[in-house]
Amino acid sequence: MPHDLPKSYEPGAIEKRWADYWIEEKLFSVPTPPEGETRPVFTLLLPPPNVTGRLHMGHMLNQTQMDIIARWHRMRGFITLWLPGTDHASIATQMMVERQLASEGIKRRDLGREKFIERVWEWKKLYGGAILDQMKRLGASVDWDREYFTMDENLSRAVREVFVRLYEDGLIYRGKYIVNWCPRCGTAISDLEVKHEDVAGKLWEIRYPVIGSSEFITVATTRPETMLGDTAIAVNAKDERYTHLHGKKVLLPLMNREIPIITDELAQPEFGTGAVKVTPAHDPNDFQAGLRHNLPQIDVMDEHAHMNENAGAYAGLDRYKARARVLEDLQAQGFLVGEKDYTLGIGKCERCGTVIEPRLSAQWFVKIKPLADHAIKVVEEGEITIVPENFKQMYLNWMYNIHDWCISRQLWWGHRIPAWHCQSCSKFIVAREEPAQCACGGKLEQDPDVLDTWFSSGFLPFTTLGWPEKTRDQEVFYPSTLLVTAYEILFLWVSRMIMTGCYFMKDHKQDPAIKKASGWADKKDDSVPFRQVYIHALVRDADRQKMSKTKGNVIDPLEIIERFGTDATRFTLAAMAAPGTDIAFNESRTEGYRAFANKIWNAARFMFMNVDRIGCGAGAPAREVLSNSTGVVGFSAATLEDRWILSRFNRVTKEVNEALETYRFHEAANRIYDFFWGEFCDWYLELIKPRLAEGADENTAKLACANLVSLFDAALRLLHPVMPFITEEIWQALHEGHPVQKSIALAAYPQVDEKQFDLAAETEMAILQDLIVNVRNVRAELKVESKIKVPIEIVAHEPAIRAMIEQNRGAVERLASVEKITFAESLLAKRSAARSTARFDVNVIYERKIDVAAECERLKKELEKIEKGMASSQRQLGNEQFLSKAPANVVDGLRKQQQELAVLQEKAQSKLAELGCS
Repeated sequence: MPHDLPKSYEPGAIEKRWADYWIEEKLFSVPTPPEGETRPVFTLLLPPPNVTGRLHMGHMLNQTQMDIIARWHRMRGFITLWLPGTDHASIATQMMVERQLASEGIKRRDLGREKFIERVWEWKKLYGGAILDQMKRLGASVDWDREYFTMDENLSRAVREVFVRLYEDGLIYRGKYIVNWCPRCGTAISDLEVKHEDVAGKLWEIRYPVIGSSEFITVATTRPETMLGDTAIAVNAKDERYTHLHGKKVLLPLMNREIPIITDELAQPEFGTGAVKVTPAHDPNDFQAGLRHNLPQIDVMDEHAHMNENAGAYAGLDRYKARARVLEDLQAQGFLVGEKDYTLGIGKCERCGTVIEPRLSAQWFVKIKPLADHAIKVVEEGEITIVPENFKQMYLNWMYNIHDWCISRQLWWGHRIPAWHCQSCSKFIVAREEPAQCACGGKLEQDPDVLDTWFSSGFLPFTTLGWPEKTRDQEVFYPSTLLVTAYEILFLWVSRMIMTGCYFMKDHKQDPAIKKASGWADKKDDSVPFRQVYIHALVRDADRQKMSKTKGNVIDPLEIIERFGTDATRFTLAAMAAPGTDIAFNESRTEGYRAFANKIWNAARFMFMNVDRIGCGAGAPAREVLSNSTGVVGFSAATLEDRWILSRFNRVTKEVNEALETYRFHEAANRIYDFFWGEFCDWYLELIKPRLAEGADENTAKLACANLVSLFDAALRLLHPVMPFITEEIWQALHEGHPVQKSIALAAYPQVDEKQFDLAAETEMAILQDLIVNVRNVRAELKVESKIKVPIEIVAHEPAIRAMIEQNRGAVERLASVEKITFAESLLAKRSAARSTARFDVNVIYERKIDVAAECERLKKELEKIEKGMASSQRQLGNEQFLSKAPANVVDGLRKQQQELAVLQEKAQSKLAELGCS
């Protein structure tokens, strides 16, 4: 049957069809391998996007890289499990549903906890799968049959088991400590969820009267409203200015409460006045000082950062309104010494942007050091490798300085803490199932808090494989091979997976055969959650600015895909993804890779036209050979171009496999691009056209056509992980819709055959290409019309080079539009149409008859235009005001334009002199 590809390449017409096909056929579903399975295993866990999420450029990069690696391993014969799922995202999801309720005039507490949770599940059912639907549209080769949600019953049961075991092992405790509190979200958040920034603020100096004297002691603060909760003034024992005040008391202004003067290292003589206020309930350093001195902890704010009953006359005021009132009253009563400008470091909630309030609160904590010690060891000893290498040190630095982890959140949506408080004896009971009553007979009430989302997601590498039960899936797929993720969750998630995996899977023993087949036989520790972590780059805008809604420079990947296609977008990200270097995303690059896809499409149409005419398609036996081949099979290297392209394909195959092995996606993509566009399309196809043309010898044509089919099939398989859709479409057409495998994604990935390396052919072809390119360049400079053929004369520096050129005379004549080749015996005289290289000299013989006067006039006008352009750009580049305001890319463009115009100016002046123009 004829191979029918539409005339024009339209990605939108093929991508959804193949994305649906891959899912319907369950091509990427992985059943549990039986005992005795010896195939190598590759496991990859998708960092679960929030259930509230929508695809952004960071997701697109992350998933492109994961899909490339997964498809590459699958095609190499690995049992490849890419496990997808979504995270319940406690804070973000609760915020989303509360906003929905607010639009209906309803508050969360009006519904009550149970009804609110029902509304969240309804919301999740309607909207929670959006980002996974987008992944499906993009063709992500995950195992959709294993899709999970972190609030699934089996995972929730596993989370309870983890909590109870850690509690029983003495690693979870409940205590009252200072936490980062978000007044908007109404919950504690971790240090890692706080965004720090410097802002312009004020430093106020306040004097406190020393009781029993006429003295005052002055302190400085950036948060005067917290003084309402002061319980001491601290001075340094070595500060002689305050020695006489040791043991005395001051009167707390506005509250008329006596508080002691204590000596503590909290106060540093060189900072400010050397005296500091101590507010244990509202500052982490003050809290520790309070414990050292057994100070009262007076909390003066509620959960929404409004002053509470402990704030006296200021109760009910928002913290900032209370600040203004406190300052007014201090001024009126003579306690405010002064104020000065001060750069203030503040923390904001990563979710909502609200300024964080340090707050004393009863929370659940994980005792982290016993977990961190082993997590440090496995990275230091190479059981887990982190790529790029610099992130390893960042990880270790953080882990060495880690402190206990607050895991409770004051929310309703999430995994509720499995702890019950006795209303009679006040004890807490931690249990896997709800206890009937306390041992004292008292009534029990479950802790209202939920667990930090990062706590429950920290167990996914093993809970998604059936833990706490021991399963065959754990035996085969744990530890996973690789984690591809972003730097910002190295501490939030990656470190926590390492800590918990090493703790809970310490008795895990991987099947030695599976371990050997997976390439980790040299590793001793099978408790680790993964063997490698690859930290991908950040996608920035074209000016290398971080994308943000505030700046208005956010790029929607779905809009890019709609315009250029998924394959071109993926290729852009892959080609720019050098490890450790951020990506400056530029649509012009994507447009270029859209043209690359079009080039491949047109090459396929050329192939099919010849296959249908000559009759050299992939028959049933050939289809099986092609699908299962790891290289180019049945290829008869009868000519220089055949030997050359076969050698080049194998070298590129070697380079691509090596690049993917070390996550150098940019090198893999660029090598494939150079081969497919340059060597294959621009050179090989052009070189073999005479052998395929009508009237050519039948056997020669069939051989050339068969070579083309075999090579194209292998090249499609080489490209497939990066551009899955276009390669599937062409490959299916190549196999006439009946390939041995259901998809190119299941065909063999090309592997290098070094016996097909041919250095002599590559050297000879390089000389031939150099000759053709030189002739083309001279023709362009002489402005020889494309239809005009010109004679050339060549001096070959070696007899073998002359023989090679003579053997390939037809290719030179056709590709360089040469009428006749003459070989000379001596070096050519120096002429403007001559070129010299290490291997040959070539002269293009062409005399162009021109009207000298007209040409002079044309050149003068051209020079005038060039010089005007130079003057204009020079004015802009000399304008300091313009330079200070113009975007960097605009300034760089002007400088580049100036350089280019200078070159054109020199050429025009040279031509004018050559023609003798006055």
